[in-house]
Amino acid sequence: PFTCSRCEKGFAQLSNLWVHQRVHTGERPFTCSQCGNGFALLSSLQKHQRVHTGERPFTCSQCGKRFARLSNLRTHQRVHTGEKPFTLLSPFTCSQCGKGFTRLCNLQTHQRVHTGERPFTCSQCGKGFMDLSTLRTHQRVHTGERPFTCSQCGKGFTRSSHLQVQLIAGV
Repeated sequence: PFTCSRCEKGFAQLSNLWVHQRVHTGERPFTCSQCGNGFALLSSLQKHQRVHTGERPFTCSQCGKRFARLSNLRTHQRVHTGEKPFTLLSPFTCSQCGKGFTRLCNLQTHQRVHTGERPFTCSQCGKGFMDLSTLRTHQRVHTGERPFTCSQCGKGFTRSSHLQVQLIAGV
């Protein structure tokens, strides 16, 4: 009974319509106290905060690898099952080398290995990168940012994996 005036999407509850409208307004009322990123949903903020705490509550029953998000665990489990999802038009397989991928975005990034394309460039030093996340990690060299903080000792890290090593080592 509740319909969005912008896209005609319908909702059973008015509160769900209000939350949906943030898609159109860009409103992000939930802000991370660590880095200032904003989120439309409280649950999204809570999931994001795992980046800073290093929490990884989802564990692979096959190999013990841990993940911050359930969706990442499910994608990882394809490593053990061998499942390679297919779209209607093409599988997630590289036409150059035959390497298979569980996600289309990973195939697209991989293909840059063959083309040499590095579309993400550091504005500070001009170094090029194949994906945005690697560029963002690199930029911390220039900014000195250390967003991953140990809750026990307060030491900061540029990468969550470095924090994880610290936590596992118990240092």
